[in-house]
Amino acid sequence: MKPSFETFYPVLPDLDWIEKLAPSGMKVVQLRLKDAGVEEIERQIAGALEVCRAHHIQLIVNDYWEAAIRLGADYIHLGQEDLATADIARIKQSGMKLGISTHSLEELEIALAAEPDYVALGPVYETILKKMKWQPQGLEKVSRWRVVLDSDPKTAHLPLIAIGGITPERAPGVLAAGADSTAVVTDLIMADDPLERARHWVQVCSG
Repeated sequence: MKPSFETFYPVLPDLDWIEKLAPSGMKVVQLRLKDAGVEEIERQIAGALEVCRAHHIQLIVNDYWEAAIRLGADYIHLGQEDLATADIARIKQSGMKLGISTHSLEELEIALAAEPDYVALGPVYETILKKMKWQPQGLEKVSRWRVVLDSDPKTAHLPLIAIGGITPERAPGVLAAGADSTAVVTDLIMADDPLERARHWVQVCSG
């Protein structure tokens, strides 16, 4: 049986965003901070941990695994480039759990070799937040990833996270295709009222 993983998984760019959406009722969030110096990285992670603990939210730190270990985070998410340079043994020894991004079967194999605690697939739909070298994967790819994971007893328990262009209207189809969780970026960042949008997501995913 796969461990429980929240179906609404916001991915936010900094501490300010996490503070803004913490009252939404979300149960998990990824801090995806980009292009920051060491002191700022540590300030952001420490602040995010404080906010998340106060609101009973699981924090997942993107990329900065060394700072995450030092500051006591218990989840790290790595893209393929960072996975290639990260000290996976040290991450595992710290007790920190690991999520890994994938876009192709080759990348999925690389990710599974690291024995992650979840894998992510994207972009499922076209996304406008950042330029992607990968074309939209579609629901068929979500289902294929689920089949690949379930075909091996060693990976059948792994949660599958779908990301890229997902909206509340698309979420049921993504989950029905085999994803355990929907990672949400653009739909929150671009919303007129991000907090209200996050609350709507919480309602959709708890219904």
